[in-house]
This record gives sequence, structure tokens and C-alpha cells, in this order.
Amino acid sequence: MAGHSKWANIQHRKGRQDKLRSKLFSKLAKDIAVAAKMGGPDPDMNPRLRLAINNAKGQSMPKDNIQRAVDKGAGGEGADYEELRYEGFGPGGIGFIIEASTDNTNRTAMEVRTAFSKNGGNLGETGSVAYMFDQIGKIEYPLDIADEDTVMEVAIEVGADDVEHDEASDDQWDEYEPVHTIYTQRDDLGEVASNLEAKFGEAKSVNLVWKAQNDIDNPDLAAQVMRINDALEDLDDVSSVFHNFDMTEEAAAKLDAE
Repeated sequence: MAGHSKWANIQHRKGRQDKLRSKLFSKLAKDIAVAAKMGGPDPDMNPRLRLAINNAKGQSMPKDNIQRAVDKGAGGEGADYEELRYEGFGPGGIGFIIEASTDNTNRTAMEVRTAFSKNGGNLGETGSVAYMFDQIGKIEYPLDIADEDTVMEVAIEVGADDVEHDEASDDQWDEYEPVHTIYTQRDDLGEVASNLEAKFGEAKSVNLVWKAQNDIDNPDLAAQVMRINDALEDLDDVSSVFHNFDMTEEAAAKLDAE
């Protein structure tokens, strides 16, 4: 069980948060609508919908927006979305995993391929990158729910695998709220999240993520990797982007200097 800071790893994202916020709300609304359409509008009876709503609340999505998305999905108004995974490579063999939800697979595949090719990367075959990652559970709570030792102790008790803590700072950005991040085995996510909720209340976010087994440390690649990452995140159909680039303080400094 490791408790360490990942604050430097998110510093480079400061300037993009406002730009991505409206896209984030759109993606969250899509997740809610899809979940409501698949399992019904009652979050107590639909775990996927409950998770989608909690994630939307964690991002301060307005209640009216959430309810409209639920109603849209429950009413069958939303398109039939298919969930897909793409894998690709950036410079220096950096691996990317992209999760998307789309009503047009040809369009999405073309857009993902273009995002890679225009930024010095290439789309790979299924399985070409995933073997370098583990799919695990990730739960985030704001720093103010408890101190690091308490979060660590509770996480161990409820079966979590790892905990990371952002550093509190007097110069925190409005765009990013530092968090405790708790990792679980894939199949344990629901149970651990439920036990943590009983102790700390609703989490800021609860998701399955792809975590690299080994990060690649090459600060000189920072700008190229982030161009690919940002191009992929900007796509409307893309839900999440994961990579195995290590955004160290040196890499972040080089990125800032670009």
C-alpha cells in the first residue's frame, strides 16, 4: 500500500479545464442517458445509473441537467450507443487506451485514427497496448474528508489495494480539486466503493480505469504525448483516455516551456 503525491502529474492540465468542462458535461449526460435507457430511471435499482449520477454530481453538474439526461434515456429518446475501446501508440512507444461511446462506429474510428496520425502517433490493433495496463477500480474523494492516515486505514480495512494523495496547496487552482485516490481490484470496485460511502459519504468519482503497469519516463516527449492526448479528449465520442507516460515535474516543466 503506497501513499504518495501525484500533484505534479496534473499540473500541466491547468489551462485545459475550462475548455473541457462543457464537453465533460455532455459526456456525463450521455453516460446518464445510456444507463437510464439500459436499466431504467431509478438509481436505487440501476447501479450503473447511480454511478453515472454520482460522477456527474462530483463534477458539479447541475441537477436539472442530470434529470434531463435521465428523462431522455428513460424515454428512449437517446441514440443506441455502442461502447468501444481503441488502442494506439504515441512517440517513443507510449501506449494509449481510448474508451468511447458512439452511435456511429465508422465516424468514431476515423476521428480517433486522425487524432493519432495528425499528432505523430498511430492507431494500433486491439490488444496491442492493453497488455501493458491493468483495468482496476479508481475512487476519488476530496482531501477534506479526512487526513491521509485515516483514509489509508479505512481503505485497507475495506479491501482497497492502493492509495494516493494529492498535495494540499495554498495556490490550488479553481479548475482542479486535489483528491485522495483509492485503487481497487476490478471486481472489488462496487463493494469497496459502497463501504467507503458508508464511512465518508458519496465519492467525487467511481470508475474503472486502465492503469499502466510501468510508466515511461522521457520528459522530452511531454509535448508530443499531450498533443495526442488532448486531441483524443476533444473528440465528442471519447469518454476516457489513458496512457503510460510519466508526467514528472521535469516533464511538466518542459511542457510549460513549449
